[in-house]
Amino acid sequence: MSERTPGSPLPRPAATLVAEAEAVVVTIPVPAARALLDDPGVLFVDIRDPRELERDGTLPGAFPAPRGMLEFWIDPQSPYYKPALDDGRTLVLYCGGAWRSALAARTLTEMGRTDVAHLEGGFAAWKAAGMPIVPHSPRPHSPRPRTTG
Repeated sequence: MSERTPGSPLPRPAATLVAEAEAVVVTIPVPAARALLDDPGVLFVDIRDPRELERDGTLPGAFPAPRGMLEFWIDPQSPYYKPALDDGRTLVLYCGGAWRSALAARTLTEMGRTDVAHLEGGFAAWKAAGMPIVPHSPRPHSPRPRTTG
């Protein structure tokens, strides 16, 4: 294992990974994304942390899928599979500034999804352009059945 001095630059920094992802994924500019907002064949997927959604709101109709769970929620072979993310609609991922969404879109593409894009500039660009934002409404959790024993 090679030694690296803490705080020294990484051989492949995050910015490089994002640039590599952006070179291979579909990026949708904000005006084009706005035109897709009501398209029944498109699902916007908010991959930001739940605290970001609560603080800043979300795009109307967006499906919240935290970045840490996205691959598991997309995969039909995962115990965490969410069919709502695999119903034939094109997925437009977004995060705060388009770095996480670029990486996530690349990963989903590598997993075999060909119907994935991400929002250029992320939520920050959407908000700066004056596009619609709604308060985040957490989905109610179903109580787990109690076991006796």
